[in-house]
Formats: sequence, C-alpha cells, structure tokens
Amino acid sequence: MSAAANKKLVQQVYTDSANRSGTTFVDNLAEDATWIVTGQYSWSHEFRGRDAINNGLMGHFRSFFAVRPRTLASNFIAEGDYVVVEARGDNVTKSGVRYDNQYCMVWRIEDGKIKEIKEYCDSALVERVLGPFPAERKLAAAV
Repeated sequence: MSAAANKKLVQQVYTDSANRSGTTFVDNLAEDATWIVTGQYSWSHEFRGRDAINNGLMGHFRSFFAVRPRTLASNFIAEGDYVVVEARGDNVTKSGVRYDNQYCMVWRIEDGKIKEIKEYCDSALVERVLGPFPAERKLAAAV
C-alpha cells in the first residue's frame, strides 16, 4: 500500500476511536501483530499476536472505563509503511478520575494490515491513574 493509503487506514482507526468504536482497528489488525509499550515501567512489554493485543493489553486497559476509551488524533505523518500519530486521550475512569494521556504512536502497515504499533506516552500518568500492569496478564498475553 502507498503511504497515503496507510495514512487513510490509521486515520479511520482514530475516527472510530473518537466515536468509541473499534471496528477498523480489529478488522485490520494482522494475526501476528505486535504492540510495543515503550519505557521502563510495569506496562512496558511487547504484546505479540492479535489475542495478546485485544484481550491482554487492550482488555486490561478497557476494564478501567465504563465506556469504550477514546483517543483523539491531532497530527498524522506518513512515509512508506509507517504512520506516526500525535494523539490525546479523552477519558474518565469508572472511579471518576480523568485519564487524558498524550501519545505518540508509530504504526507500521504491511500488506494493508496493522503489523506493529509502538506507543510512547506519559508513563507516570498511566501508573498513577491505572496502577501497575498485572504481571500474570503479561505472561498470559505473551506468545
């Protein structure tokens, strides 16, 4: 796919997120995709495979919210297989705490499918609001 087509795919993922839907993401996630949470904190991990991403990482993340989490993109840069996105969350946890993290996400698209996501965010906010990522969920999510 072209850089423009890759950018359009990722833009649609964020449009869905703004509407609290996840169909474009799930429908276009490669079976062997990887989501890398960067950094040196408890959430840092390489979640390998569609199930590890959807049920491990995202399943745990979604459990903190009464409604599907929303992330709003403000900038897209595309070149080749890569799309880089600046985004910000717009969320409130079930306990009433705002969770509006800022993100830089690097997406790699291969043959029209989401192959890799590398997430950069405010790790101190993640741990302060959501707490540590459960180690047993990391092990269950690893392939």
